[in-house]
Amino acid sequence: MTFRALFLSTSFFLWEFSNSCTLSLSKVGDMITKPLDCSLKSSMRSLSTSCDSFTCHFPLEFGSSIQRRIPTPPPSLLWYFASRNKLVGDIPYSICNSSSLKVLSLWNNSFNGTLPECIGNLSSSLSHIDLWNNNFHGKIPESFAKYCTLQSFRINNNQIGGSLPRSLGNCKDLNLLDVGNNKLNDTFPNWLGNLDHLQVLVLRSNKFFGQMDSSDVTVSFSRLRIIDLSRNNFSGYLPTNFFKNLHSVRKGHENKLEPEYMEDVSDYIAFNYAYEFQSLLTKWMVIDFSDNQFFGELPKTLGELHSLIIVNLSHNCLTGPIPSSLGDLSELESLDLSSNKFQGRIPTELTNLGFLEVLNLSQNNLEGPIPQGKQFDTFTNDSYKENLGLCGLPLSKRCDNDRGTLVKFDRDDDELNWKFSILMGYGCGLVLGLSMGYIVFTTGKPWWLIRIVERVQQRFTKR
Repeated sequence: MTFRALFLSTSFFLWEFSNSCTLSLSKVGDMITKPLDCSLKSSMRSLSTSCDSFTCHFPLEFGSSIQRRIPTPPPSLLWYFASRNKLVGDIPYSICNSSSLKVLSLWNNSFNGTLPECIGNLSSSLSHIDLWNNNFHGKIPESFAKYCTLQSFRINNNQIGGSLPRSLGNCKDLNLLDVGNNKLNDTFPNWLGNLDHLQVLVLRSNKFFGQMDSSDVTVSFSRLRIIDLSRNNFSGYLPTNFFKNLHSVRKGHENKLEPEYMEDVSDYIAFNYAYEFQSLLTKWMVIDFSDNQFFGELPKTLGELHSLIIVNLSHNCLTGPIPSSLGDLSELESLDLSSNKFQGRIPTELTNLGFLEVLNLSQNNLEGPIPQGKQFDTFTNDSYKENLGLCGLPLSKRCDNDRGTLVKFDRDDDELNWKFSILMGYGCGLVLGLSMGYIVFTTGKPWWLIRIVERVQQRFTKR
């Protein structure tokens, strides 16, 4: 039978070979104890060594043994899975001979070497590279092939420095790029905007800097659905044209009859909540620009991205009012504008956000009454803290209904004022009634009143 895959899990092995052979394996413990009775030199097409913790001894025909080190792959290997182990050291340079390799998945190990330069050359056959959650250092290889076939490239949670290689722009099929939590030092990669299939771009927790706006590309990020730039040193105004391009794309996708889903999306963390997108409806969008140095007002065009489900712009230097157009984000579930310099009132239009579960407007310069009703009735003081001008529930500061100004009084004073108003009304009525009676009885008939009544009777008689 044709060899398809080798899986090493916590309970058993599954082997298939191109030639019939006798296989005798014990369950996986600390060591594979029984050798294989056939050669693996040329027939192996896929190797998978995923398990929680193990030490494996492969037969000599395979090339070498591994004791917490990655095995040397044969040249004919198509898929290489060795994730969630305690593998250490470098990726063997012999992997450069695997010219047919489609998938390289070594995530969640303890590798501490550099990335082989040949990975860029292998990109003409590779479709997925998953090296995240290791201790790789050095730089990303510069030489991605001219006809790069990469669809996903994840090297997040490592110690990789330098800049993003411009040759990544050759990977026209790339739909997911995650380089978060590294030491990359570069400007915003506007040159990636021409990748028509790019849907997820994660640059979080690096040393990226500078402004986002650029005239380098004519169509920027036409299918982007998740963009995470958080915890960098980006500055300048928020890119209005960037949001406009996303708006035009959203219109195009809404015209499709069948919904589209993007599979294999990275976990996304925002507002201390973990969002795991195993399958993301492509009309949904996530924007996280938090912990940067953006300034200026929030573009109103952001409110035109009706498919947004998460917006995090916290910890910047944004000013001006919160646009009422944000109330049009009908799918929005999380909104964090905290730790900025927003001014004015909270737009009442935000009460239209029926799916809003997380709201954080704390540490701004907002004032006036907090909108009431719907989802706003579920938020606590933490959503509004350190805005000295805000009043109304859930805060203890109450508002003057006429002007929305801040007043503070207790229930006893309120009840006293109510009783005093009633007594004043009765008193004024009594004085006015006695005065009218005195005039009537001292002057005779109230001729001014009689004349008014006669005029009214004459009008009705004429009709």
